[in-house]
Amino acid sequence: MNAEHCQRWRERRASYRPARETIRPSEFDVARMDDDTTPRAFVERHHYSASYPAARERFGLYRRGALAGVAVFSHPANDKVLTNTFATLAPLDAVELGRLVLLDEIGANAESYFVARCFEQLRAGGYRGVVSFSDPIERTSVTGTTVMPGHVGTVYQALNARYLGLGTRRTLYILPDGTNLSARTLQKVRGAERGWLGAVASLVERFGVEQLGAGADRDARMDWLRRAVMPLTRKLQHPGNHKYVWTLDRRVQLAGGSTVYSYPKKVQPKLQLRLAL
Repeated sequence: MNAEHCQRWRERRASYRPARETIRPSEFDVARMDDDTTPRAFVERHHYSASYPAARERFGLYRRGALAGVAVFSHPANDKVLTNTFATLAPLDAVELGRLVLLDEIGANAESYFVARCFEQLRAGGYRGVVSFSDPIERTSVTGTTVMPGHVGTVYQALNARYLGLGTRRTLYILPDGTNLSARTLQKVRGAERGWLGAVASLVERFGVEQLGAGADRDARMDWLRRAVMPLTRKLQHPGNHKYVWTLDRRVQLAGGSTVYSYPKKVQPKLQLRLAL
């Protein structure tokens, strides 16, 4: 995504709206969603990753009563994502904007309108900081179809976020459809943690890998990952995501050592993916 266009989603396919479009706020409402059922279904249906984060707060964007967008504010896998960002906040005082999905029919400036309304409700609920990340690297399927163009966080810039540069470099394992086989999914399967059977079922359904039974011991689970799953993936050495932050309380300070940079303006070039054999 660049400054000329805003990214939209439908059925896990990206599309773009001209950035100069405007919306009529009178057509829209923003409401907190009480449980994960509806937002999870929306995100998994439309977002390219088909995944749903560890939600703490979720909001719906409704156009004339119909759900047209979802914002999920989640808890990161490591508390330090929050505590190393904000100087005086406990982990539950801040939150990560983990998913922002708007349908392709919604005009360009709806993102900033939607997120600003979410921030108002988060502030009223006692939250004092928000962090979010933008992935600059394009994702493609094995057939070469672009499933997620890299983006620099244009909507976050429009919302006056502070930009803290690139996050941690890491190795990703990209599945044939262009999605990431997350470290959290691998951890769930290895340790038979809550949700591991659902992760297995998803891989079986999407890629036709052999089934793994609920009674499989750790050795069997590790062997299944090594034989059936990892050969499907392509390795990507990722430079890190763009990191943006907002303080919802003016008294909140960024952690010592945090440097605020000028906004990035260009998507980084596509990186070469190698089979993870």
